[in-house]
Amino acid sequence: MAEKIYSTEEIQKVANSIRKQILGVALQTGGCYLAQACSSAEIIASLYTKVMNLGPSVGNWEPIPFPGVPGPDNMDYQRGSAYNGAPAPDKDRFFVSCCHYASVIYSALAATGRISPNCMEKFNVDGWNMEMIGAEHSPGFENTAGSLGQTISIAGGTAHARKRRGDTGKCFVLLGDGELQEGQTWECIQAAGYYKLDNFIVVIDANNQQVEGKIADQMTEEPLIDRFEAFGATCVECNGHDIEAFCKAFETPHKDRPLVVIARTSGATGIKPLEKPRSMHFIRIGKDEREEFQKIYDAM
Repeated sequence: MAEKIYSTEEIQKVANSIRKQILGVALQTGGCYLAQACSSAEIIASLYTKVMNLGPSVGNWEPIPFPGVPGPDNMDYQRGSAYNGAPAPDKDRFFVSCCHYASVIYSALAATGRISPNCMEKFNVDGWNMEMIGAEHSPGFENTAGSLGQTISIAGGTAHARKRRGDTGKCFVLLGDGELQEGQTWECIQAAGYYKLDNFIVVIDANNQQVEGKIADQMTEEPLIDRFEAFGATCVECNGHDIEAFCKAFETPHKDRPLVVIARTSGATGIKPLEKPRSMHFIRIGKDEREEFQKIYDAM
């Protein structure tokens, strides 16, 4: 059966469904990583529907129990990467570094037919694989990210191995812009440039937020394009909420160089009350706000 070809309008519907589903979780539980869903919905929807070349999911259709951390008595668990398709030389692989975006990944998998549309009923429920912070057993995740900033090296090493083996598939890795404060990020980009890993694609949700507040108030990162170019990558930036512009960014020529796509985004996109000053890392919906957020959810 031929793979579905998504129009821009259909990709936007996937993005809208991601936003709505996670707003629903926030309303139900009182809090969630909602700003990350608002900033990355178009990014992740576009990656899954158009940009990446993934095989069909081989993961379980329904969420499955997860008894605990892998060990001698728990080595046969299903890896989260199964939902991105079986490994194949011509298929891409997707690494999610910002593991607190797990709800966004699950919602994207559901919206694109890779897991049950009812999967979020098990989100953050003890004993199940749909954890709030994604790990290697969580749907859509290749690895446990550990401290933010480590996954880029895992993805870069995989890209290096695949290039040496002659695989034509690419390795994509999603980062938050806060992770760019980690030295390991720049060591990886430097190595990827040296080894000419043009099969290595780095996508950054540049929403200018980290747990302590705005990026610019914590650590200098800009000018990002100049920095990535200096370390040996080809770098392009775009509006991360403009689906056509985002997808076109991946057409940028980058022979013998890794490609970095900086998607400039806002954590308030689609949910206007989030534009008011507040902590944006983990959104908590207070009793005095619930009616306002519920009206937005109902109108979505």
